[in-house]
Amino acid sequence: MKIGYIGLGKMGLGMVKLLLEKGHEVVATDPNVDAMNEAREAGAEVVSNLEDLYAALPNEKFIWLMVPHNIVDTVLSNLSPLLKSGDVVMDGGNSNFKETVRRGAALAEKGIDFMDVGTSGGPAGARNGACMMIGGARAQFDKYEQLFKDLSIENGYAYMGATGAGHFVKMVHNGIEYGMMQAIGEGMEILQKSNFNLDLKEVSRIYNTGSVIESRLVGWLGKAYDEEGVNLDAISGEVSHSGEGLWTVEEAKAAGIPVPVIEGSLQFREDSQGNPSYTGQVVSALRNQFGGHSVKKS
Repeated sequence: MKIGYIGLGKMGLGMVKLLLEKGHEVVATDPNVDAMNEAREAGAEVVSNLEDLYAALPNEKFIWLMVPHNIVDTVLSNLSPLLKSGDVVMDGGNSNFKETVRRGAALAEKGIDFMDVGTSGGPAGARNGACMMIGGARAQFDKYEQLFKDLSIENGYAYMGATGAGHFVKMVHNGIEYGMMQAIGEGMEILQKSNFNLDLKEVSRIYNTGSVIESRLVGWLGKAYDEEGVNLDAISGEVSHSGEGLWTVEEAKAAGIPVPVIEGSLQFREDSQGNPSYTGQVVSALRNQFGGHSVKKS
């Protein structure tokens, strides 16, 4: 199919390339000229504005947004005057699910279906096949299922529910991710400071070879050790957070659900500012490995 694609960042550009390889046609736009040129070289049709993007699409218009959550409203305010009843807009960024529900309701008044997809797997997943948690009208999911299948790792996509459900499930995913990364970081610092002079690279290897905690995260830690050395000297121990861990904690509090592990991992990230540690270096290194986040010491 032919789709419009807005946003060619570290996730969007890889996804566009994958779409093209799967035989889809893409009309793309982004403020970054270099990203536009790279998309053009990959085979996409690139345009400089939303009007040209909309006009280049067939009558059945499907437009994918892959922009930071804090500019989704700006993009939609510019795009909405162009949209017509029957058009479909998908938000693939890490938006707050409550905002997604609000946007979906506003667009539904114009007869426009607003869908959302929580995407996990980082830039590598976007390029080679991600894990996708999809919200929106079930009929639209069924209609465009081949598109989601082509963008996902094998069996790596599923329908979650009404508009907002995809972002809600991804939000909780990220909260869980915070806790898992925190546990790995804390455990590795205990090992590092023991009296046994342990080879942490070897420890990470054996943890990831048939143990109960074998995982992609532990595998990424081993990769970070290969690239940076086990002391992680160049990696900052001050850990940033993207917002979804905070949203998860807020939603849990509103529902009266205690989440001490997720809340503690969020608090650790906030407290790490000006108070770096080896635990923080491990968590930062993991964020860099799967998400491409900048984590070098300043």
